[in-house]
Amino acid sequence: MADFQANNPLLLSLFFLLFLSSFSLIQSSNYDQQELQWLDDKDDEISMFQSRHSSLRSCDFSKGKWVYDQTYPLYDASCPYLSSAVTCRKNGRPDSDYEKWRWKPHGCSIPRFDALDFLGRMRRKRIMLVGDSIMRNQWESLVCLVQSVVPTSRKTVIYNGPTMAFLALDFEMSIEFCWAPFLVELKREADGKRMLHLDLIEENAKYWRGVDALVFDSAHWWTHSDKRSSWDFVMEGNNVYKGINPSLAYEKGMRTWAKWIDLNLDPRRTKVFFRTMSPRHNKEDGGKCSNEKEPLKYLTRPRVPEPMVVLVKVLRSMEFPVSFQDVMMLSDLRRDGHPSVYARAGGGKNDQLVKDHSSDCSHWCLPGVPDAWNEILYAML
Repeated sequence: MADFQANNPLLLSLFFLLFLSSFSLIQSSNYDQQELQWLDDKDDEISMFQSRHSSLRSCDFSKGKWVYDQTYPLYDASCPYLSSAVTCRKNGRPDSDYEKWRWKPHGCSIPRFDALDFLGRMRRKRIMLVGDSIMRNQWESLVCLVQSVVPTSRKTVIYNGPTMAFLALDFEMSIEFCWAPFLVELKREADGKRMLHLDLIEENAKYWRGVDALVFDSAHWWTHSDKRSSWDFVMEGNNVYKGINPSLAYEKGMRTWAKWIDLNLDPRRTKVFFRTMSPRHNKEDGGKCSNEKEPLKYLTRPRVPEPMVVLVKVLRSMEFPVSFQDVMMLSDLRRDGHPSVYARAGGGKNDQLVKDHSSDCSHWCLPGVPDAWNEILYAML
């Protein structure tokens, strides 16, 4: 990580005190790194919702194609803020073309990410990405897109509880990540059992107060099978359930989140985005990611996960204007972008012997697909 040096100790101390006042120390939970998704054909409602939101801007970013671009990637794979699990070339992946694809929407274009412009727009502001390990993937991408234009002595990362924040000191701004894969609260009881509280959120939401731009995602951790569930019991009010329909639980949790947003945030002060889940390409989902070298040109059967249908229903019921960022289709075309066996150093040495289900076909190599998500976010801000 970059070293922290202060030219003005008093000013920077005040800055840090203000920053740290928004953090509380809590123990972050450990979650399983495998994610499962529901699939459904309920695409009509999604399309109507996308069209309604696309009319608010000049470009529908969700539909388009991947274009090979020699000027990409936008940052070097040696970015010091990347987790080892996503540094695929460092881990032995022999090809690098997966870094050179640019997303081009139909009928329009996305502005190339300009780090200095982004920092200027976010001066004295906070942007926070909230969610699971896929959102952490996106946070690392955004930090790497920005960090190269900030001198080493003028940037740092601080950690507190379930949060981490990249600070660009000269701009007095931060790019933050908050680990909250369910958005609502998951607690470990005295007997060690994990209780998912569908109607409690403040232990997570207290970190979201005072943030200028919030980007949420939540879906993957709701979709685990019974054998690998992320909770033991579900609680709502005084009622405890051992078994509950995952789609119903997800809707209840999302409505708790929506109620908190409606009651606690001011749209004149805070922008809120909700990014759709990204696809998983393991065999159990009818796909694979090992040895894939380039994007698909089209999808024979576009996938609409059940959580996306539920999410649209919840967003449509809200008073707060939440921006809907749909990355499902553009990401579904990129089976080549996952770490596969290169999520660990030397993983490719035995890639012919590793079965696809043991590969990482959920997260994304960086530089890679999440950079396109952030270019879209940059255009939407």
